[in-house]
Amino acid sequence: MNSENHLPYKTEFNHLSEMNNYVGKELGISNWHSISQEQINAFGKVTDDNQWIHTDPEMAATHSPYKTTVVHGFFILSLIPKFCNETFAFSDVTMGINYGLDKVRFINATQVNSLIRAKVSLMEFTPIPAGAKYKLEIVFELEGEKKPACVVEFIGLAYTKKS
Repeated sequence: MNSENHLPYKTEFNHLSEMNNYVGKELGISNWHSISQEQINAFGKVTDDNQWIHTDPEMAATHSPYKTTVVHGFFILSLIPKFCNETFAFSDVTMGINYGLDKVRFINATQVNSLIRAKVSLMEFTPIPAGAKYKLEIVFELEGEKKPACVVEFIGLAYTKKS
């Protein structure tokens, strides 16, 4: 699953309907993103999730099996729009909607100061009136780790410009 030797890239579609040709294929690989303690703390403050494993480096160094703080699972999920934007784009889409998650598997802890990126593949594509519903597999890779942080099946809706 680890694509350490692959460079980031993005698939660009002139028309949403072209995405149908990519079912079962990778759409892109995002840039590496560094996870800082400041980001973890800010996410904890906004979500009111200030568990010591996330926000207290001294307690984590003593009590955590990782000996450092780790990222909130929902923080990883909050990166989905960022990584989708880095891995694919449509010229004719006027509105995209996060329709939801089908499956989420947290496989490996994301420690503070980790580098994380996403490999995005298209699982399903279904035309709907004025747009499409699609399902992506997003693998959140951790630099230097064989196991990803998380694997997500993300469902999105996209609506095109009117003719």
